[in-house]
Amino acid sequence: MDLSNLKPAKGSIKKEKRIGRGQGSGHGGTSTRGHKGAQSRSGYSKKLGYEGGQMSLVRRVPKFGFKNFNRVEYKGINLDVLQQIADKKNLASINPDILIESGYVSKNDRIKILGRGELKTKLEITAHGFSVAAKKAIEELGGIANTI
Repeated sequence: MDLSNLKPAKGSIKKEKRIGRGQGSGHGGTSTRGHKGAQSRSGYSKKLGYEGGQMSLVRRVPKFGFKNFNRVEYKGINLDVLQQIADKKNLASINPDILIESGYVSKNDRIKILGRGELKTKLEITAHGFSVAAKKAIEELGGIANTI
């Protein structure tokens, strides 16, 4: 056996049904659409989710859950990440602009500082929110946690 005599498995390749290409094709005339009625006409398209009159799946399955449209979504940044940024750029204060520049958040994100990792340097941090553990860790080192 070599590449010149490889063939697909028997029955795995089927010919495309070419519709509307004359009587000799077996799919000419009505082009497999039957006679008369909306479905035989051009421009017909059935509604999304329509199941031939049977109650559609969308309507059979019950509704559940709740989406709170007043929810405020925060992007979490941990203390160890802030320490990395401060070491890398030799900073004494960190604000949203620096986090955007570093690529951790995008300009419309709200930022919340979280308490994972440890802080080794005194930093002045400005963000939209702070977890209790993060605020405590920042202030223990003499840093400032400013809320926007």
